[in-house]
Amino acid sequence: MHFSPPWHGVFEHYARTMTYGDVNARFKVTKAVIPVAGLGTRFLPATKAMPKEMLPIVDKPVIQHVVEEAVSAGLNDILMITGRNKNTLENHFDRVAELEYTLENKGDHKKLAAVQHSSQLADIHYTRQGDPRGLGHAVYRAKSHVAEHSFAVLLGDDVIDSRDSVLPKMLEEHEADGSNVIALMEVDPSMIHMYGCASVELTDDPDVVRVTGLVEKPEPGTAPSNLAVIGRYVLRAEMFDILETTAPGRGGEIQLTDALQSAVANPAVAGGVKGVIFRGRRYDTGDKLDFIKATLRIAIDRDDIGADLRTFIKEFSQEL
Repeated sequence: MHFSPPWHGVFEHYARTMTYGDVNARFKVTKAVIPVAGLGTRFLPATKAMPKEMLPIVDKPVIQHVVEEAVSAGLNDILMITGRNKNTLENHFDRVAELEYTLENKGDHKKLAAVQHSSQLADIHYTRQGDPRGLGHAVYRAKSHVAEHSFAVLLGDDVIDSRDSVLPKMLEEHEADGSNVIALMEVDPSMIHMYGCASVELTDDPDVVRVTGLVEKPEPGTAPSNLAVIGRYVLRAEMFDILETTAPGRGGEIQLTDALQSAVANPAVAGGVKGVIFRGRRYDTGDKLDFIKATLRIAIDRDDIGADLRTFIKEFSQEL
């Protein structure tokens, strides 16, 4: 027989409602979830034995850009939702003592610092998705790690240029009132059918909208706007309960967009949804052309190769 002391319920109530200043403690975000279980079929055969998230943008893999973004926003506890053949991801963020020893003996301190940086970035955990049942299912697999607190989701092949940012603003909006927050980006109307799409109402902040509806990959000509959902989310823990009962949607998969639509429809239960409009540089590195653009845009501003690359591009453009 289990005995609960008389203050047990009071303590639980206090733990649930204590605040950081004016912010409910459970809305203070410290954890990030990064789904990386996809097969990367668009990059075959390169991704036959290597995760697409390990493809390098110049000399840094895509996944490190995503992790660094989370860390720069103050999220140092990271859970990656992985799948088969993703061990390379874990190895990248682990120490390689032999390599560090070799670099140190050679006096190559710059490369040594770069190698050590990736293994010291954050407290990174891993769990497998198991059945490939969609993004919503992958996010649901984070429930035991996240527990009752809000959390951020960063898609592992969606890179936000480090010179721009969207996550800090999203965290600020979430922690202000507990709303779920999604990142939105204007796209050409002819492309909106490739994304989740939001219908919105304006607020006093030109960068923030109130989401009134969401649809996953609308049929051409039916989209409510040209605001596409991109791969950054800040979610309340209640989203796990919604995902648990979300039926498979488009493609026979459990769609995170469908779960967010439930939050839109039930704001008293799940907190509603706001959108932060991102106007900076973002790269879908799961797309071949966007991957090449990301490499060029990031490389051209580097101190070590940027000047030579600019010269090459100018010369090459004259041959077209």
